[in-house]
Amino acid sequence: MRSISRFTRRAALCSLLPLLAAPAFAADAWPSRPIKLVVGFPAGGPTDVAARILARELGERLKQPVVVDNKAGASGSIAATQFAKAEGDGYTFMMLATPTLLAPHMYKKIAFDTSKDFMPVASVYDLPIVMVVNPSMMPDVTDVPKLIAHAKARPGSISYTSSGVGSFGHLSMELLKQLGDFDMQHIAYKGSAPAVTDTIGGQVPVMYSDLIAPLPHIRSGKLRAIAVGSPQRVSVVPDVKTVAEQGFKGFDAVSWGGLLAPVGTPKDIVARVSKEVSVILADKQVQEQLVNVGAIANYMPADKFAVRIKTDSDKWGKVIRDKGLNEQ
Repeated sequence: MRSISRFTRRAALCSLLPLLAAPAFAADAWPSRPIKLVVGFPAGGPTDVAARILARELGERLKQPVVVDNKAGASGSIAATQFAKAEGDGYTFMMLATPTLLAPHMYKKIAFDTSKDFMPVASVYDLPIVMVVNPSMMPDVTDVPKLIAHAKARPGSISYTSSGVGSFGHLSMELLKQLGDFDMQHIAYKGSAPAVTDTIGGQVPVMYSDLIAPLPHIRSGKLRAIAVGSPQRVSVVPDVKTVAEQGFKGFDAVSWGGLLAPVGTPKDIVARVSKEVSVILADKQVQEQLVNVGAIANYMPADKFAVRIKTDSDKWGKVIRDKGLNEQ
């Protein structure tokens, strides 16, 4: 009887070992609570609007709220610095925009490394940039070659504006100036809205910026669009030629936004979110909502988005250094 009892106790103990080795409780299926989407720009801008469209759709598909958290400042680098320290548990993501990607090239005191501190999830949208002129001030300037001829005939006296020093419009025009061998003086504004106002008012004759701010004024005729920076024409201004079509083959200047996760986020969660983003961006209504704010839905999976991040960082980082736009 004693040997049977001893055997029974041993068998019972062995049967408990797998349970003792297992976690004390099973992990909840992801997601089991709200998800935060960090945006490094103010509410109402293109990155914020695109993030809110994405957050709404993701929340419906994941059955959990996706809450947009705006942390504006320093081209998005304040948000990115904090995000680089976030826990990779699948409950925090960030919308990366081109200005944030380029901030480490512009400023010395940047405490994040885009290539090391983040995991690409998916690209979300392209933000076409457009070159516009005040038609009253430049009645004969209807395309890029005519603008260049106008500038060359008046060396040092023609100015252009953008949404700020180091903005994508600024960098794109500096690249074009280099390729076209002409000069125009840059007048920086703090944001696209005041830049548009002064271009319409005649204080500055030329502006190169994202499409959102000048679009209503292009449609009203107050501004004339003479080029878009993307390799293909843009559907909302289909008659406006690309810079590449106007003698600068291969010119490609497109701002964009995409989704990042903190390093350490489980790969299956990254893959799930990326898949959901692809489905969301394939929806015609979502595409129309983005177009209404000047953005074009453009999904890339994590691997292709990673290539885009590196390629654009290298390309525009060189422009910044060549033009001496970085902090010395």
